[in-house]
Amino acid sequence: MMISVLIPTYRRSQDLARCLAALQKQARPADEVLVVVRDSDTETWQLLTALDPQALPLRTVKVSVPGVVAAMNAGVDVAKGEIIAITDDDAAPHTDWLERIEAHYLADEKVGGVGGRDRMHYGTQLIEGQSQVVGRLQWFGRAIGNHHLGVGNAREVDILKGVNSSYRRSAIANIRFDERMRGTGAQVHHELMLCLTLKRAGWKLIYDPAIVVDHYLGQRFDEDRRNQFNATAFSNMTYNETLSLLEHLTPARRIAFSIWAVLVGTRDAWGLVQLLRFLPSQGKLAWQKWLASMHGRWQAWLTWSDRDRSSEVWAQHW
Repeated sequence: MMISVLIPTYRRSQDLARCLAALQKQARPADEVLVVVRDSDTETWQLLTALDPQALPLRTVKVSVPGVVAAMNAGVDVAKGEIIAITDDDAAPHTDWLERIEAHYLADEKVGGVGGRDRMHYGTQLIEGQSQVVGRLQWFGRAIGNHHLGVGNAREVDILKGVNSSYRRSAIANIRFDERMRGTGAQVHHELMLCLTLKRAGWKLIYDPAIVVDHYLGQRFDEDRRNQFNATAFSNMTYNETLSLLEHLTPARRIAFSIWAVLVGTRDAWGLVQLLRFLPSQGKLAWQKWLASMHGRWQAWLTWSDRDRSSEVWAQHW
């Protein structure tokens, strides 16, 4: 099977160099490597110009629209592979990354997506932990990630994580990452809509903890700066998650999700319980996070309710 590796990048040339070096060491080499670069990213263009053209079968794709969704779609549009493997510029895939990914597609023609564990490095610290529950969507709409903590055998999941994911070309032939996702950089939860669309279409998504990338959590240059509260980023993250779930949950599950989201929520998308939980320790910041979450939820509701009803396809098995 022909494999295309897709890497969206922006202003992280040193991280990108490490990622490309890791791809050179693959036991199963990539058939092509697509690096999607913003037209204004002079630093990255300089790096790519200086690379040895014989080191990798590398092609560049230029984009002018900010955000990872535009970059991903631009890469998917020109990719030649039967498998499109995706990683971030701040990640370094292990040497057996592509070999293990390909094996799952060869073993089962119903597999539409394959992903694995991203070992997260925050500075010099490796984030430790283990979890058997990875990439699951609970019946009331709570999305569980934990992709960086997964252990055990390969298994079906509901959600893959962008930094270590891949898709069968035929599965996404008529699907792209949703351009309604908000944000100008990472666009957190952008993969949720795509994954749920594939699941609804009957494709299997496989999470294999043995498929590993080291994820070095590079600097971000958009409104979402990691571990630094920004109301716009908080709202966008909540919006992206909420819209994805409203599109794919059945009416009954949508009602349950709405009640849970407003009353409870999570650390990343606050409901009333989270506000009351953190109000004593965070004070004004707690109010800001709650308001940003509610704004994101409400905006997603408006987007979903205003969509073309004639194009709605209800999820029959969710």
